[in-house]
Amino acid sequence: MNLAPTSNCTFCGKPLRGRSDKKFCDDYCRNNYNNQLKSKSNNLVRNINNALLKNRRILHGFLPEGEEMTKVSKSKLAEKGFQFKYMTHQYVNKKGNTYFFCYETGYLPLENDWYLIVKRNNDN
Repeated sequence: MNLAPTSNCTFCGKPLRGRSDKKFCDDYCRNNYNNQLKSKSNNLVRNINNALLKNRRILHGFLPEGEEMTKVSKSKLAEKGFQFKYMTHQYVNKKGNTYFFCYETGYLPLENDWYLIVKRNNDN
């Protein structure tokens, strides 16, 4: 095997020794290189997931212990940092009402900027 440097590490630029097709000097450089490649798309997904989880936490925080629904004003949701543009799915009931969900906890817009907060059972 040829131990003379043949190329440089793709991440740190240090001379490589060993196999002729080697790209990185160690696992640290390989991992960091790949993490940098994926960081932009990972950051977008991470930020959206964080917003969804925060919305879920806010909605869940308004539900009294053991209850599956309650009413809350839009201003109280906004005060806690709720972001209406982030949701996981919608549900339209038989009456035609559209519920917006962040995982299993959601809300139904009512009149005068009030919202009905609901928690779905695992059975539904």
